[in-house]
Amino acid sequence: MFGRKHKINKLEYNPDIEKPVIISSICTGEQRAGIKDIKTGHFKEIMLINNQKDLETFKKMCDVQDVEVEY
Repeated sequence: MFGRKHKINKLEYNPDIEKPVIISSICTGEQRAGIKDIKTGHFKEIMLINNQKDLETFKKMCDVQDVEVEY
């Protein structure tokens, strides 16, 4: 209950053809994190980003330091 750490599952994706991105709405500011196919542009949503902690969790899931933001 107290002090329990949650295991962060790593995302399985091919970095040669896919990349982690954050899609941000210009109007509302809503941010969605997911994996985008580089060639086709198909976006697979993973989670909603509500705060900095969510962003850090997504970075750990993807094992990256920086995530590109697209509008």
